[in-house]
Amino acid sequence: MSKTLNELAQQLREANKKVQLIYAFNGTGKTRLSREFTQLITNQPLEDEGGVAEDAARHKILYYNAYTEDLFVWDNGAEPKLKIQSNSFTDWILNEQGQDQNIINYFQHFSNGKLTPWFNPEYIIKNDNEEIKVKAFTEVTFSHQRGNDQHSDNIKCSKGEESHFIWSIFYTLLDLVIGIANVPEPSDRESNQFDHLKYIYIDDPVSSLDENHLIELAVGLATLIKSSFFSTVSGEGIKFIISTHSAIFYNVLYNELGIKSGLILSQFDDGTYQLEEKKGDSNKSFSYHLHIKNNIKKAIEQRSVQRYHFALLRNLYEKTANFLGYEKWSDLLPGDKSAYAKRIMNFYPHNTLSNEEIAEPTEPEKEMVKYLLDNLNNYGYLTQKVKNDAL
Repeated sequence: MSKTLNELAQQLREANKKVQLIYAFNGTGKTRLSREFTQLITNQPLEDEGGVAEDAARHKILYYNAYTEDLFVWDNGAEPKLKIQSNSFTDWILNEQGQDQNIINYFQHFSNGKLTPWFNPEYIIKNDNEEIKVKAFTEVTFSHQRGNDQHSDNIKCSKGEESHFIWSIFYTLLDLVIGIANVPEPSDRESNQFDHLKYIYIDDPVSSLDENHLIELAVGLATLIKSSFFSTVSGEGIKFIISTHSAIFYNVLYNELGIKSGLILSQFDDGTYQLEEKKGDSNKSFSYHLHIKNNIKKAIEQRSVQRYHFALLRNLYEKTANFLGYEKWSDLLPGDKSAYAKRIMNFYPHNTLSNEEIAEPTEPEKEMVKYLLDNLNNYGYLTQKVKNDAL
């Protein structure tokens, strides 16, 4: 049954599970659901616990999504800097906990190691005629090691590297918070600002990683989640909600955490949504490739093909080519239309322009989606997968 995002947020809250794992294609509302859930939790009236109910509302949930990156803004001057807008959590992890080096180490472990973030250099404050050196955490610069002891300073890193750097800050924060929350007695904790923490919501932290690092990150995150025992003053455990568009990330978390079922988020043409429960990882239960095919087929039948369907179609071609041993997904394209098909399948999934700047697909392009989906039937891959799943 279809629901609004607010109703789905209530569904997640009422499930009362330690981990809820959500799979969804890009553009189906993952990030919007994370915001809706956060708003639901922070606006929910709290019981008065020691007169700190109002303050506790801000600390009932930690979340990571695309909007987390809004705390970081580039200053594109002569020397590019990534500015950190003041907020309680980064101030705590950087100023109070001094975790800058751990953040750098984690970031470099999952990158090529040659890109180094530097939290802004020491500056001087005059206090009673005495010069005191203080390290601030309001901006970050990046340098790149070029070899032969040479490096390029103050470079602007890629969007993917920037996203992973921000995730590195959040993951380091998460590691510390869980360690603090695991102390059973709040009076014994080194900080009490997380005593009311109930939820951690993570949406797609994986966009810039290769497959090996993606698996490693998922295993590490699963280990961290499994280590979490306590949280609130009532002794309840932290509950985790994780959403992703990556089948690999979903599968690793599903199997590492040993959960019994996951969820698939779908969006309907009338603007409503559905969270459907599925048992097994994406390879065993919700038939990842068939789910993509059915999604595209339904859009064709309802004449509602959108730009993101080209990304799904290309994904389907890539998976099919890999299964059949083709070197390139484009080798599966029909020869007489391969140039045109390749152009539109490359353009729509990778454009970065807004909806207003690019109109919806033209009618010939929508017809091409049907033509290319039908073309895959020539290879028998999807039919064979149905037979394999039935065994």
